[in-house]
Amino acid sequence: MNLLRTASVVSVFTLLSRITGLVREQMVAHLFGANAMTDAFQVAFRIPNMLRRLFAEGAFSQAFVPALAAARAQNGDDATRDLIDAVATVLLWALLATCVLGVVGAPVLVWALGAGLPPSAHEAAVVMTRWMFPYIGCMSLVALAAGVLNTWRRFVVPAVTPVLLNLSSIAAGYGLSPHLEAWGYRPIYALALGVMVGGVLQLVVQIPALMRIGLMPRFALTFGGLKRAFLHQGVRHVLKQMGPALLGVGVAQLSLVINTQIAIAVGEGAASWLTYADRLMEFPIALLGVALGVVLTPQLSASQAKGETAQYSALLDWGLRLVLLLALPCAVALLVFAEPLVAVLYQRGAFRAQDVAQTAQAVMGYGAGLMGLVAIKVLAPGFYARQDMRTPVRIALLVLVLTQVMNGIFVFWLGIGVAGLSLSIGLGAVINAGLLLYGLRKLGSYAPTPGWWLFGLRVVLASAAMGALQWWLAHHFDWVALGRHELVRAGWMAVSLGGSALLYFSVLLISGLNLRQFVRRS
Repeated sequence: MNLLRTASVVSVFTLLSRITGLVREQMVAHLFGANAMTDAFQVAFRIPNMLRRLFAEGAFSQAFVPALAAARAQNGDDATRDLIDAVATVLLWALLATCVLGVVGAPVLVWALGAGLPPSAHEAAVVMTRWMFPYIGCMSLVALAAGVLNTWRRFVVPAVTPVLLNLSSIAAGYGLSPHLEAWGYRPIYALALGVMVGGVLQLVVQIPALMRIGLMPRFALTFGGLKRAFLHQGVRHVLKQMGPALLGVGVAQLSLVINTQIAIAVGEGAASWLTYADRLMEFPIALLGVALGVVLTPQLSASQAKGETAQYSALLDWGLRLVLLLALPCAVALLVFAEPLVAVLYQRGAFRAQDVAQTAQAVMGYGAGLMGLVAIKVLAPGFYARQDMRTPVRIALLVLVLTQVMNGIFVFWLGIGVAGLSLSIGLGAVINAGLLLYGLRKLGSYAPTPGWWLFGLRVVLASAAMGALQWWLAHHFDWVALGRHELVRAGWMAVSLGGSALLYFSVLLISGLNLRQFVRRS
């Protein structure tokens, strides 16, 4: 299996997901802008998203995928099918209980994330939280399916699935919001309905993919079946691994809770500005970090299970070189070209020039830490493959404390508002990635291959040349004023980004970098 080709396939479909996600955020900005009601939706949506990261892409996947890959490598397919059935049964019952508790406890959850919301926005957030809570159950089962499909090297369906959520939200926003007010509901409730329907659609499309490889989970729907599943040795192992993983992901989600509360305290619209900036930051993270993490985790787990230490280290080295090659120019772009990007993508309808300025500052804060945010997606699987969940948790706890200290400095002492929040998150991620790298080096699990210094120098020079061009372009045009001529502004943006990419790779080639070395990694 060629890893770059596989990662590229995942990246292409992830790009489609992020493009439709960006269109979704453009729709929200255009129809609703940045105000108390959009803050209410962001709070309500973060609650199921937060729990999704606990039960789905976070602790569950971190524990389940390495265990699944190791079981397949050591025990064969039949034993692995039994593990899938048992894990699926326990997960289903846990999700049913969680959804019931979430619907009942929605007011408390909204207060925990958005205590500063005005009364009308708080009420709206509670309603939307209750409507969206089934999304958690759907997405956690999607994570189970994705773990199975990725382990069997079926990457396409898990990668393309998020598109359905975005399309559903876009259709609901444009199709339902104009009518809801006439029916006695707030127009923004359309977004919550779109999320709920999107979650169901994402789950449904997993079924044919699982049936094609004969791994559709068999759920035990009786208490006796649940008891047998719970006593399965593999389930106990996954649950044991989920303990520290839950703590680690929980630390990240606690940081999200604190950051959301701080954003609401900054002022009306701040939580929305941070979300719009987050969407831009998610592009390189998804295209690079998520794609590499999805491809590398099963391979690292298999190499660890077979004792192939050299292959294990080589996989990490390949991933980290790609992070530097592709994430550094993205970070430079977010730092020097933030306002043009935000203006072109969001400035229309209810999204004003002030919203452009505030969102652009948040984007720049994320840009300062993008390298860390992407590198974590490669480095953390290095520990998960070793079934070491505790080290990332200890690092996450330290970073949580440091991030909140930086929030105190940047947001409250220096008074730089929402940009201080994103800067704290970004710098915290850099510290996190640095400590993960140090840990892998100390364990002897990762030994850099020769040539890193020259490789890094070439990438830095190319990124600096590209950044200089983008800085000039950002100041040469009044991107906000160009909003009066949408097609002209979009055209200049396409030329600017295309020229920047051409300059970057031209400098790399002139400096002697051999890009084929990344293509050959298998």
